[in-house]
Amino acid sequence: MTRIGLIGCGMWGRNLARNLAQLGVLGGVADLVSAHAEGLAAEFDVPAMNVSTLLGQAKLDGAKLDGAGLDGAGLDGVVIATAAPTHRDLACRALAAGLHVFVEKPLALDLEDAEAIAATARNAGRQVMVGHLIRYHDAFLALQEHLAAGLIGTIRHVSANRLAMGRIRATESVIYDLCPHDLSLILALMGEMPHQVSSRGASHITPGLPDMTSTWLGFSGGRSAMMTTGWMCPYKEHRLSVTGERGSLVFDDTRPWAEKLTLYRDEITPDGANFAITRAAPIQLPVPESEPLKQEMRAFIACCETGAAPPTDIADGLAVQRILQTIDDTFTEFGAAPGSPDVTLARKG
Repeated sequence: MTRIGLIGCGMWGRNLARNLAQLGVLGGVADLVSAHAEGLAAEFDVPAMNVSTLLGQAKLDGAKLDGAGLDGAGLDGVVIATAAPTHRDLACRALAAGLHVFVEKPLALDLEDAEAIAATARNAGRQVMVGHLIRYHDAFLALQEHLAAGLIGTIRHVSANRLAMGRIRATESVIYDLCPHDLSLILALMGEMPHQVSSRGASHITPGLPDMTSTWLGFSGGRSAMMTTGWMCPYKEHRLSVTGERGSLVFDDTRPWAEKLTLYRDEITPDGANFAITRAAPIQLPVPESEPLKQEMRAFIACCETGAAPPTDIADGLAVQRILQTIDDTFTEFGAAPGSPDVTLARKG
């Protein structure tokens, strides 16, 4: 039977543990704070252990040790839901111990750490799956199917808005916390890396850590994409709009299931020196109701059982990480930090 361990028993770790337990594969939990692990272990009736015990003693040759934790039963994979600065160390240790690894986004906070995880995975012959959750959402999967069927023709532009009065972090910016989701979606839709990246925003809460950004990406064939992210918005908006030659598909994750995916057939036609716009009634497209996190964990279980790469594998993670690094390196900041009498035009670039 497939058995998967969990490292990181915080708020999101509890959601992961619940889904792994419901799928019958949760083998044990660990946390840097033992009390957190003990509480979650009692809730789901699995062993609580320290991180080293769960991972087992790493071997440089990547071979999995017999009885790596869990009373000799061993693990097939591990889910890492700890703070981003710990991902490199924990992922590399797990891979070296012969485990397939799921890492919550962001994969890392810099490209060097992400590439180190990828190199360790290659040497160990194990898969790394990155937690780009929305890739497993049935509304996004349905959107991809409609695009493949040619429902709106060739993609021209993608717009992604991820806004809320969110859980603001002191160790990472919205670039690394919110952008990975939409970057993974955009790359899946465009099928290639962008050749242009430009990002601007502001740091109003923690100096040097942007809490709102606007990012443009340019792709071949004149295609474009835009991401708007922010932690300081009084309303929640998680919306992906895909505009093609013959209409638009909009995935709005804040809407009820019956309204999550909508087709717009508005037409723009030349009208002398101007353009005429013909509006059409939006069409709600059916989407089966399911929990995206459970779908994501099913994909990781399949990865552990077959060794096959998941949709959000290390290649997808590295592609997203490279764009994040470009955004961070060239980011232009507007506004002043709290308490500063001066207005700063640019932080970088």
